[in-house]
Formats: sequence, structure tokens, C-alpha cells
Amino acid sequence: MNLRYKLFAAFLGLIIIPLFILGMIMFFVTYNSIEKKYSQQSEYSLKAISYSISNVFNEMNNLTDNGIATSVFHMALSADDPTNQDLTDSEQLSLNASQRNFRNLLFNHPSISYAFLYNFNGKGGSEIVSIFSKENFSTLPYDKFKESDMYHEVLSMNGVPKWVAPHEYPELTGTEPVFTQIRLVKELSFFQNIGILVVQIKNWEFESIFRNLKVGDSSQKVSFMLVNDNGMILFDPDTGRNGQYLQSFTSKEMTFKKGFQSFKTQFEGEKSIVSMYHLKDYPWSLVSVTSWDSLSREVTIFARWFVFVIFICFLAALIFNLFFMNRITGEIAVIVRFMRRVEGGDLGSRMEEKGNDELTLLAKGYNDLMDKINNLFNRIHLEQRRKTQAEMRVLQAQIKPHFLFNTLESINVLAVQNEGRKVSEMVYRLASILRITIQDRDEITLEEEIKHLRDYLDIQKFRFEDLFDYEIDIPEDLHVCGILKLTLQPLVENSIQHGFEGITYKGKLIIRGWEERGNLILRIEDNGIGMSSSQLSMFQYMVSENVTNSGEHGQNEDTQAQSRVHLERRGLGVRSVADRIRIEYGFRHGIFICSSQDSGTIIQCVIPKYEQGEDHNAKSIIG
Repeated sequence: MNLRYKLFAAFLGLIIIPLFILGMIMFFVTYNSIEKKYSQQSEYSLKAISYSISNVFNEMNNLTDNGIATSVFHMALSADDPTNQDLTDSEQLSLNASQRNFRNLLFNHPSISYAFLYNFNGKGGSEIVSIFSKENFSTLPYDKFKESDMYHEVLSMNGVPKWVAPHEYPELTGTEPVFTQIRLVKELSFFQNIGILVVQIKNWEFESIFRNLKVGDSSQKVSFMLVNDNGMILFDPDTGRNGQYLQSFTSKEMTFKKGFQSFKTQFEGEKSIVSMYHLKDYPWSLVSVTSWDSLSREVTIFARWFVFVIFICFLAALIFNLFFMNRITGEIAVIVRFMRRVEGGDLGSRMEEKGNDELTLLAKGYNDLMDKINNLFNRIHLEQRRKTQAEMRVLQAQIKPHFLFNTLESINVLAVQNEGRKVSEMVYRLASILRITIQDRDEITLEEEIKHLRDYLDIQKFRFEDLFDYEIDIPEDLHVCGILKLTLQPLVENSIQHGFEGITYKGKLIIRGWEERGNLILRIEDNGIGMSSSQLSMFQYMVSENVTNSGEHGQNEDTQAQSRVHLERRGLGVRSVADRIRIEYGFRHGIFICSSQDSGTIIQCVIPKYEQGEDHNAKSIIG
């Protein structure tokens, strides 16, 4: 995988994806904890509301308890007793004052909207003592009230207040959303039941309690209701659900039990949390309904912001990858490309140095390293050239004594034979040869090499007049080519000295030259005695000084020593030419010998074709 994609995948895998997973875990944990935390908060709020409602009821209970304790209600009922018609004027005035005190006690309380008394001792046992008048409301007659279950329940409570919520007993309380207290009134002296008090209080105080106490943020959609144990909605300050049953609005069957309970359900088709708290001492429950959407709005907003932040991070990662990471990986790719060029042999490649960061320092270091490597290669190449030149001088020194020895031996023979003209001619040609060999130049033209070869052959012809003839066939357009001096003469000398040794017929030497595939081919053919396979194996380009015939393993040390001496003398010229060509031009060029016994010998010299002075050192290194 590309380094750029690896870094981008690492950025996603180590930062973006873990951040996304962490955010999702936090979202779901927070989302699931909303219900629990809200239920706890709702429990506290409903308890506070129930405490406020109980205070309202307790205040009214204390008010009526005060009226009973001070005989205000007793005196009000006694004022309407028919047995009190024969009272004196002062007694009558006292009863009337007691009745006024009863009215003032209830009238001065702002929460009371209506109150009346059922008088057990009234006329016909059914007289109603009214304290406040109420429009469009008819008090339930005593005889009908006496037949109801409420009447018997009030009597059984023996003076403890009984509270009736709206819509629970409309025959007695009417249709207005008011709370009604019903309690038995006793005569304190003999604890005789003398009547029943009915007091109705206004609902504005309950509305204030519900509206001032909200669960959580005011932006949350919350509804409060008061329901009885049958599920009837007794009081709803916000909507018109009064008198309806709570079960008709939810998708879950509800059971009203003591204490607090909270659950998630559908309310009016909307997902909501319903919390219920049962009031102590009263058969009612406070219910709060909160929209789940309003509760989870903050979490939803958080989720949206989280997705937005993740998107921004992902976009930033893309921009970072496109602009910054691409530059880093691009610079690294350039460095890798230049290194591959170096692997291919291009040591002259250099990187552009721009900027001032670490990548620029890396490029500068690469360039400095390549400069040092090139300097090292140049030094090695220079040292190799010097070594090669030294080897060339040694090889040429080997050729000069060898050639002079053979030539002087021939002149000596002619001098002994008193061949003065031939000696003069041979000395002239030898001087011409020495003029070339003693020059400092290692390289001459092929034309000069041919002239040198003719002088040598003419010397040999003077010496061995009828031993051989020669023919030189090299096109003139190749005469300008460069060649190492003393390349052809040692090869021709080898044919004359060893190829024509002991023949009974006239020898023939043919020297040809041509161009082939960018190389200069020079071939020396003779019709001499040739060489056996064992002799031919001695000319394997003389790579090792210790080359011996593989077929001579059975010979003794003296025989092997004689063979080495013979090798040194017989193959010295060919060996020198082969080594010089190998050193100068490389292993792709050299001497190739083809020979068989009694069939002559062919020596072919292959060198690169170039003009004198042209640089051919690279060919030698590659070879």
C-alpha cells in the first residue's frame, strides 16, 4: 500500500474512527440515562407539589377545626334550630352573632368560594344553612344526600375531613373544577352529631402550584395532572382533559399504587415519560407527562454537533492528506525514485533543494552523499587507470625484449652469412619498428600498425626468403581507426615462429580486417602445422599465470616445469596481446584462436571500432 494511503488510514483508524465510536457510546449512554435522571428529578418535583397541595388542604382543615373548636358551626346550627324560637331577645341576639361569626370565619378566607351546612335538627330534619350564595348551583337536598354512600362514609369518619376532587361527586360539588371538604360537625359537650359541613375552595391556588413548579428546563414540554385511583383526570391546568381517563391517552395499562413510579410510553401518540406519585392521606396521584423529544433535545443537538465536528475532522484529514501529507509522501517518493535511478547506475542524478524543513535536509544529504560517492568512484577509476597503465607498460616491456631478441638473432645470422645488403635493409626496417615501439603513445592508427607489421614481415622475409608469403587485405576506410600498438605483430610472429616450424611447403599468411557490429575484426590466417587440442588449451586468454594442461596431471614435476617454460616462451606474444586488449577494452573483446593439427591456425582479434583519441574507457569498465 502507498505510504500516503497508509498514513491516511492510520489517521482514520487511530483518531477519526475511535473519536466517532467514543462519541456514539457517550451519546447512547447519555440517551439512556436521561430517563433515569429525569425520573429522579420528577420524583422530587412531584413530592414538592404534593407537599404544597397538602398544605392547602391542611390549612383548610385547620380552619374548619378552629370553627368546630370555637363552636362557631354549632352556634350557626343552633340559630336555625326550631326549638330556639322561645328564646329571649338577648339570647336571640347572641345566636345571630354566632351565626355572623361563622360566616365571617369562612368569608374572610380568600380560597373559599362556597360553603353550607346540613342541619340534623332542622325543620323536618332537612334544613340547609347556606353561608355563601352561588349562581347556577343548586345544593343537593339533605334527604338525597342522606341516601348516598358519601353520607355514610362521612359519618363513619367521625369528624375527619373528607376531600372530594372535581368530577368525583358532581351532584354535591357541581361541575366547576373545585375541591370540596365534607366533614361531620359535633356538639362538643355531649359529642352529638348536629350537622355536616360542606366547604368548596377555589382552584386558582392549585393552578399557581402546578404552573410555578416545572421539572427541568422551562423549554421542556411538561403536563401536570391530578388523577384518582380509577384513572380519572380530576384537575389539568393546561388542557381540557378534565373528567377523562388517563388510560385513553396512553398505550400502556396503568396501575396506581403507593409511592413513585415512572416509565416511558406513548401519550397522545407522542413518545413521553409518565411519572406518578401517590399523595399521602388522599386517594389521588400526581401525574407529570414530559415529551421525550423535549428531554432529548439537548442530546440530539449534541449528536448533531458531534456529527458536524466529525465531518469537520474528516474534512480536515482530507485537506491535511491532500496538501501536507501529499507533500511529505511526494518528497519521499521523489527520493525513492532517485535512489532507484542510482541502483540503475545513474550516479549523476541530483535532487532539487527547496524549502527549509527536514525533507530539504534529507534531499541535501542525498546530494552530498552522491557527490562523495562520485568523488570516490572517480578516485577509484583514476587509480584503476593508473594501475592499467602500469600493467600496459609492463606488458610492452615484455614485448620489446622478445621482439628484439628474435630480430637481432636473424640479423646476426645474416651477418655471419655476409649478407650486407640484407643486413642494411633489416637494420633500416628494425629502426623504423623501434621508432614506433619506443614512442610514449600507447595508441596508434591502424595505418601505422599495418606499416609496422609490413616492416616486421619484410625483416622476416629477408631472414626466411622462401619460407612464406603474406597478404594484407584491410580496407583503407579502416586505416584511421585507433588500435593499441604492437597488436598484430606479436600474432603474426607467433604464426611464423611456431606455425611454419618444420614445414616442407611454402607457408602463406593472410591478414584481413573488417567492421562488424561496431567492432573492428582483424584475422591472421596461416597454413602452418596448427596446434593440437592440448596445445590450444594453453591459449585460454592466459587468465592465470599458473594455467597447466588438464591432461598433464600424471606428469612428474620436471615435466610440468618444462611445460611451463615452454608455455612462457611459446605463448608470450599472444598472451601479451590478449591481456592488453582485456585491460584496455574489457572482457567483451580479446583474442580468439581456432586451430587443428596439420590444418593451420586462425587468430581473430576483436576490438571496439573507434577513431584515434576517442574516449573508450567506459567500454572497458562495462566490459
